[in-house]
Amino acid sequence: MQIHAETADAKNLMKECETVIKHSLLETDGDAGDRLDGTLKEINGLLKGFLVAKTIDDVHAIIAIQGLDDVLSVSHAGTAEGYIIRGGQASQITEYTRGKTTPAFIHIASGSIESRDVVVFSTQRLLRTVTPAQLAKLSQCGDQLIEELTAELESEKEKSALAVIRSEARKGEVEKKVKALPPRSSRRRRRRGPSRIPQFSGVADVLISSSSRVRDSVPSFEVVNRLRELPSVLLADMKNPKKKKKAHMLTLAGVVVVFLVVWAVVNLATTTQDGQSRAELEQMIEQVDTDIKTAENRYLAGDTDSANTILERAEATAKQVMDHESGRYRMEALDLLDRIRLKNEDINNITRLSPRVVVNLSAKNSDVSATGMIGLKDGELIVHDKQDLYRVVLNAVDGPDRLAEEELIVDGDFFDRMQTLLFQLSDNSVVEIINGQTTSMKTEDPAGWIAGSALKTYLRFLYVLSPENNQIYKYERLSNRYSAPSEYNINGDLGNALDFAIDGNVYVLKEGGEIVKLFRGESRPFVIRHLPEGALEGVTRIYKSPEDGNLYLLNSEGSRIIVATDGGATGESAYIRQYILEGEQIGELKDLYVGPEQLRMYVMDDKRVYAVDLVATR
Repeated sequence: MQIHAETADAKNLMKECETVIKHSLLETDGDAGDRLDGTLKEINGLLKGFLVAKTIDDVHAIIAIQGLDDVLSVSHAGTAEGYIIRGGQASQITEYTRGKTTPAFIHIASGSIESRDVVVFSTQRLLRTVTPAQLAKLSQCGDQLIEELTAELESEKEKSALAVIRSEARKGEVEKKVKALPPRSSRRRRRRGPSRIPQFSGVADVLISSSSRVRDSVPSFEVVNRLRELPSVLLADMKNPKKKKKAHMLTLAGVVVVFLVVWAVVNLATTTQDGQSRAELEQMIEQVDTDIKTAENRYLAGDTDSANTILERAEATAKQVMDHESGRYRMEALDLLDRIRLKNEDINNITRLSPRVVVNLSAKNSDVSATGMIGLKDGELIVHDKQDLYRVVLNAVDGPDRLAEEELIVDGDFFDRMQTLLFQLSDNSVVEIINGQTTSMKTEDPAGWIAGSALKTYLRFLYVLSPENNQIYKYERLSNRYSAPSEYNINGDLGNALDFAIDGNVYVLKEGGEIVKLFRGESRPFVIRHLPEGALEGVTRIYKSPEDGNLYLLNSEGSRIIVATDGGATGESAYIRQYILEGEQIGELKDLYVGPEQLRMYVMDDKRVYAVDLVATR
């Protein structure tokens, strides 16, 4: 491979290509040609990413693999070429490209390799430097072929990466040219001859002389006994008035020597450990920096999932550096964590913004603690707390208007078909506001209304979510009352459900961010592709724009809104982007509403309503 780029970028590309070749070409099963085809697709994606990012200027490369059936498959990019020398004749096996070359692997050439074939690979066109006849002659140089070709290229001031494959002669051909072995009996006599004896004698002499040296170097028992008697001699001297001072000095000197030895050992061990720790941290910092660049390349190649995985690994390594007890490289780790966050937001299309305040409800009621919001149309909203309603029109707010004196509001919705506001109260009753008048609604069910945690309207029907019963109850709106309920859910698991949305399909949000999709009561497959890891953790609300509009999921504590497609009939939804709302005054978000044209989104905390423009999300 010949790469025109800065050294660091070239090494990075080479490392990426080696990883792809190792995992996709060498460590997988199947036909060699098929594995090569899949590998080339991945490498082409990498090359495209590097070229688009302008981290490399050009690349010339050639990849080949020989299967167990002796079939050689070759592909080249740029000016790279391959040649085969067979029977004294040299010929080109890769396709020659006239004019400007393409820095991508396009064609694959395949053919059988025969005995004594020589295959030469070059990242530049060799036939500009040597003729086919000269190449065939040089192939007879054996192991010196690459050196000879290099010399020819240098004489023409050309540079190229070179590789050679030699096909060995077949087993039968080798046996014909190898000199016959002597008879078995003569071979045995040679092995049994006396020539081995001097070797063993020499070894024995060495062992004997070595043991003598070891024996001479071992202290005698007399010296050992003197060392054992040293403490008792010192004690005796300390009792002797004439020798007492000398004994004290010797004892003090011994203590100092022992202290110095212990200090030196501990210091050496600490220094060694400290050096190892520093080297490990430096390596971890370098690895994080490399991972960030690799994630960028994978993203440019279109592999968002792989880019996210690499960034997660880089973040974990940077946090290990931060938590290290030595405290070294913490500033570098902080900088890397900041780069990882920015790269993660870039890859996952995350936008941070400060939303515009539409109204401040506390200006009407300082004790307000809003719990829900109902959208009537873009710019007109109904916000409610446990008992009161507030009407928001553009930047003005009216209210509060008390809905019920004793009962609390559980949930509410706008009944578009009837043009009324509908609420479920804590005593399991349902009321509608019709032409400004609060009206208690009846059901034909003798047992009365079924308690639920959330309700939604669609067409002429009212849907009540009851997680404890693993059910959604469906009521039909009649002229002045509701029918008895029917059970909508057939086989979906609605345990721990938090919220739901309807557009013909029913999307039920559960704790942990799981979404259950129902159509005509039956569970249907649903998945959000390319969703960043942990994006749906902490999501508490779901909103579905009408018809083929997007899904909006609210993470209350994180002030995040995740946007995804609805997945259509296949249930294959796609992650689009995230909004992170920032601002000191923003509290825990409670609810959201998106205008019919998906041009503006409204969110609310317990005191305020905010607006976010969504022009770029369509």
